Amino acid sequence: MAKPNYQFEKRQREIEKKRKQEEKRQLALAAKAAADGDASPGSAEPAASTESEGAAPTTGS
Repeated sequence: MAKPNYQFEKRQREIEKKRKQEEKRQLALAAKAAADGDASPGSAEPAASTESEGAAPTTGS
C-alpha cells in the first residue's frame, strides 16, 4: 500500500485557499468599482489585467 503524501495534500489545500481569497478579492474590487460608477472605470481595467496575470500561473500548475 502506498504511503500518503501529506506535503502534496497540504500544498493543494494552500493553493485552494489562495484561489478562494483571490476570488473574494476580485468580487470586492468589482463591487467597489460598481459602487464608484463611471468615475474610475480606467483604474479597474489595469487591476484586472494584473490579477489575470497572477492567476494564470496557479491555474497552469
